[in-house]
Amino acid sequence: MKAVIFAGGLGTRISEETNIRPKPMVEVGGRPLLWHIMKIYAANGINEFIVCCGYKSNVIKDYFSNYTLYKSDVSFNVADHSMEILKNGAEDWNVTLIETGEDTMTAGRLRMVKDYIGDETFCLTYGDGVTDLSIQDTIKFHNEQDALVTLTAVQPPGRFGAFTMKEGENKLDSFNEKPKGDGAWINGGFFVVDPKVFNYPLEDEVMWEDAPLRTFAQLGKLAAYKHTGFWQNMDTLRDKMRLEELWQIGDAPWKTWDK
Repeated sequence: MKAVIFAGGLGTRISEETNIRPKPMVEVGGRPLLWHIMKIYAANGINEFIVCCGYKSNVIKDYFSNYTLYKSDVSFNVADHSMEILKNGAEDWNVTLIETGEDTMTAGRLRMVKDYIGDETFCLTYGDGVTDLSIQDTIKFHNEQDALVTLTAVQPPGRFGAFTMKEGENKLDSFNEKPKGDGAWINGGFFVVDPKVFNYPLEDEVMWEDAPLRTFAQLGKLAAYKHTGFWQNMDTLRDKMRLEELWQIGDAPWKTWDK
């Protein structure tokens, strides 16, 4: 099974980082978020990736073109300009990078990589979110549904500290820095998709989560797998700092791999 990753957007809400790199290449713990996402999938037995590139795609291509070199023990013969890899420390990944345009919306990006997916069920996600979700459980769930698409439903935490305070008093009764949200389920961005979705319009100017998902829902072909564990997207610099903090203190729930 393959995993398709949207990695071509501008990431304007985290422009402090994305003025020099695409959002999936913003680093957490010294590694691009794209690497973290791939590690999540690889920990679930998925090692084939199709990356939909666009904005500053050269950064992604440069990273993977040198990936094996930087992860391995190598010997250089300076005289004849040759190199020998002594010990390959890179993951056993097959990464396909496809140019899908800087201005193309996600539905169009998906359509453009159809030929690289083949006639098989595939995973799909954005390049800006991490989770401790069991991808294999979502695949199993999807296979039990009569659906074209299964999305992962999550309940994000509230963004601001919440507290209770009695009427007319100035002292707090309680405080919770990371309270639960309002209880609503939202799209967590991790999908399992049947290739029959390519029988429906996927236009360049349309977002995957707009007309396509609405169409599948109206047809009764959109399922939701509820995930109550960790999920966090990286939409702002604050989100990036939160993920960095979790990684640095050794409490990154999405790190489900050993090495």
